[in-house]
Amino acid sequence: MKAIIIGTSGQKQIDFSAPIGIHLNLQNNQTLGAWHVAPPSIKPHREGDFIGSIEAGAPVNFNDISFNPHAHGTHTECVGHILAGDYQVLNALKKNFFETLLITVAPVLIEGDLQITKNQLIVAIGDSQVPESLVVRTLPNNTTKTFQQYSHSNPPYFSQGAATYIRELGVQHLLVDLPSIDREEDQGALKAHKAFWNVAESIRLQATITEFIFVPDTVLDGPYLLQIGLAPFVNDAAPSTVYLYEFKDLL
Repeated sequence: MKAIIIGTSGQKQIDFSAPIGIHLNLQNNQTLGAWHVAPPSIKPHREGDFIGSIEAGAPVNFNDISFNPHAHGTHTECVGHILAGDYQVLNALKKNFFETLLITVAPVLIEGDLQITKNQLIVAIGDSQVPESLVVRTLPNNTTKTFQQYSHSNPPYFSQGAATYIRELGVQHLLVDLPSIDREEDQGALKAHKAFWNVAESIRLQATITEFIFVPDTVLDGPYLLQIGLAPFVNDAAPSTVYLYEFKDLL
């Protein structure tokens, strides 16, 4: 199905039959993970003599699933991730489609850590108009990102200045291919999260962060239509599906 949308760059055509998935699946006993959490478990439910598996003789497959959305794959989170109170990601994400800009950056070594800085973002964005969402792909962009165990690895993260700059650009929805925009161990400082959500002043209740995506090298930097779908968990974060759609010029 094709549709015409009117966005910041005028009228563009979208082919909804050609989505580009940039989310990572959640699977039983997967190696992908972070935050020192055991792998997710997807197992047949057991109760008495009942085993919820057709292979075990049950009439249906009936699995129990145990996982942590922050640790086990692509997820979208709201400010409730870092603040006490009734903040739910389902209330933060009121729609599913957004204009977005995909950029690529190579984190730089600062004081022993790989970081994404404000200056890097300025260079990567260049003259592009930044819409309400931003997708950041980091280099190197190996497929190991799809199964890597990040615990105890101190992966790259965003500087406070970079997160502040993204907020000042008006970005409501930030998507990254990292387990977090903050340092793995920072004694709870969470400077990038707090800067992005502006918790010291006027909290941005409708802003979200999506982590653990993966954008293949074949997907070029530039503008896209973004689709985020949430699993309906009443929680600060939920597993999410993320798709990009290419803009086509009208013929």
